Amino acid sequence: MTFTEALREQRWDDHRYYHHNRVNQALHLVSAVTFIVSYALLWPEPAIAVLLAWLIAMPSRQIGHFFFEPHDYDVVNQATHAHKEDIKVGYNLQRKAVLLTIWAVSPLLLIASPSLFGLITPAADWWAVANHVAGLWIVVGVGAVVVRSVHLMLIRDVQTGLVWAAKIVTDPFHDVLLYHRAPLQILRGEMMEPAQAAAASSRTH
Repeated sequence: MTFTEALREQRWDDHRYYHHNRVNQALHLVSAVTFIVSYALLWPEPAIAVLLAWLIAMPSRQIGHFFFEPHDYDVVNQATHAHKEDIKVGYNLQRKAVLLTIWAVSPLLLIASPSLFGLITPAADWWAVANHVAGLWIVVGVGAVVVRSVHLMLIRDVQTGLVWAAKIVTDPFHDVLLYHRAPLQILRGEMMEPAQAAAASSRTH
């Protein structure tokens, strides 16, 4: 496949396997808009951009996967949740739990060493602390993308790793296009995508 075709396939697999629930889709919309704002602020206000990304965009995105997305057998795609987790190109729920744990505990490094073992000047006020935390979270975020991308290059091929990295960076824009109707669909009582809703209904009858 070409790069564009591989990107399209990764996006389609991600959507059809992991975005059945409208609440999850709506939370992805919130996350996407927040990430886009973060992108815009990254150069003029990097600390605010990173704090928005990690405190609003990431939690809203992952809450949908952990608590709203169904984890039972996927009748439409004929796949168990365990199978989808095994073949997932990016971060499955187990890897996400590890990543979120690293994110949550990383500021403790600044408690252990306010100078981060001589790498930075100790914070003199709360805004400086926020900037130091943001710096740590930039490292965690960029590191997460680079590590998984390189891992995919090693276990699959170079294109898969590069395509996945491109997908992650551009997901916010794609998610806005894909899920901008989700809040209205929820208001209409459409809590699942039609195919999934029909499959769930057939299992109960």
